[in-house]
Amino acid sequence: MEHVGNGPRRRLRHRIPVRLRQHWRLVALCTAVLGVCGGVFGSGMIRPYAVRAPAADAAAGVTVDVRGTVDLFDTSVPHELTLTFGDAAYRDMLQEYFATGEKKYIEADLVIDGTRIPSVGVRLKGNSTLNGLTWNGMVRTRQGVRQGGGPFGGFGGGVFGSSLKGEEPENLPWLISFDEFVAGRRYQGHSQIAVRPALGRSATLLNEALAIALVGESGEPGQRFTYGSFSVNGRTSGPRLIVEYLDEGYAERLGDGVLYKALASGGFDYKGEDQTRYTTDFKQVNAVGSADLQPVIDLIRWVNDASDEEFASGLADRLDVGSFARYVALQNLLLNFDDMSGPGRNYYLWYDRATRRFRVINWDLNLAFQGDPATGPHDSVRRGFGPWRPPDGQGNARTRPGEPPQGGNRTRRDPVGGGGGPRMGHPLKDRFLASRAFTAVYEEQYRALFAGLFRDGTAARLLDEIVAAYKRNAGADTATVDTEAASLRELLQARIRALASDQVVSGT
Repeated sequence: MEHVGNGPRRRLRHRIPVRLRQHWRLVALCTAVLGVCGGVFGSGMIRPYAVRAPAADAAAGVTVDVRGTVDLFDTSVPHELTLTFGDAAYRDMLQEYFATGEKKYIEADLVIDGTRIPSVGVRLKGNSTLNGLTWNGMVRTRQGVRQGGGPFGGFGGGVFGSSLKGEEPENLPWLISFDEFVAGRRYQGHSQIAVRPALGRSATLLNEALAIALVGESGEPGQRFTYGSFSVNGRTSGPRLIVEYLDEGYAERLGDGVLYKALASGGFDYKGEDQTRYTTDFKQVNAVGSADLQPVIDLIRWVNDASDEEFASGLADRLDVGSFARYVALQNLLLNFDDMSGPGRNYYLWYDRATRRFRVINWDLNLAFQGDPATGPHDSVRRGFGPWRPPDGQGNARTRPGEPPQGGNRTRRDPVGGGGGPRMGHPLKDRFLASRAFTAVYEEQYRALFAGLFRDGTAARLLDEIVAAYKRNAGADTATVDTEAASLRELLQARIRALASDQVVSGT
């Protein structure tokens, strides 16, 4: 089986410890009965799902692991996902989101590659992605709900969510939970998967898929992905990008440690030792009950309070410096401004119990490959929306190689944001890049990644494989994917040309 961007290091066991829930035996029995009773669903033949419940998994809280018919993240075959839920429940979900911003789960039936899975939980997913979502003549932005169209306020308004409509659920971003309403259930080892949106600015999301694949090739922890045809309540969209979610099972595959998700609403400021004060900053993913937020709080306090000398000498005791250097270098190479220092706070922290050190985990790369291809190793990645286009004969372009977007000046490690926009920057990343103690390791990792991912043709090869994976699915828009792939190839070529002569890359 072919897994785009997923080398042998990524094929790991799917043994998943999760929290026990009450009455799981009764729920598991009901789930099995429903699965056996699954018959014809929609227009195609639906297979009742096959399950396995090894004693080790059951003891850890996994009661049902649905095998399915084919590996969901095998990109060498087409996939099909079908969601069905009640109209009233969907309206209630949208009303709740527009009124409060809360994304509540509703119950739905799901069919994946012919296997019916009843009573999954589905909810909207994303922050900036949903900014500008419209429904019933209303639009929701970070400033609240307003009537009618026109320019949307707030970061991302009119850019991310402006093409998303509540009346078109088949195009919305979804988080699918297999255990929200059936405790202990997994699908091929996963408790959750994410369905990325169908956005007008990029119908295929090739940029995100390529970025995920390159992270996998780099050796850093990343995600798996695939494309699949997708329909909701009989409404069909083109192939959607399906992405592995960083859940309890993902944490188990990383080893013995604790996984923490950074929240878009939070920051990295020390607020004292009361853990309840950090609930808007981080969410603990696994080991709930046997671990807590204290390691993260300790790291936050130290990063914010340490002198420059203490930071330089003590960071390696608290953080895998080599891994972090690769993480930071990747964000620059991938032209991803919305990383841990971006407005979405898109990252996870992994705490290794044996070494007592952290690693930063890549997450949410939908804004990769949309900035200035001439951005250097020590330049900040500027925000850029929509597929990159090369300059025309008059030198007009959304972003021109060698020239900063929007007429700004690119300076060494210049700050991004300001002017009342979203909060940018991150104390850990900013201090790391500002410290001369880590310049050498950062530049060494940057050179190695550029040589192994870009200059040697790996990125171009992966892009070809991703396009082929997209085209295998029903409803594929071949003209659109070819156009977007051509634009992305031009950006890659411009990126390689610009960096090839850079002093950091050349080692001079």
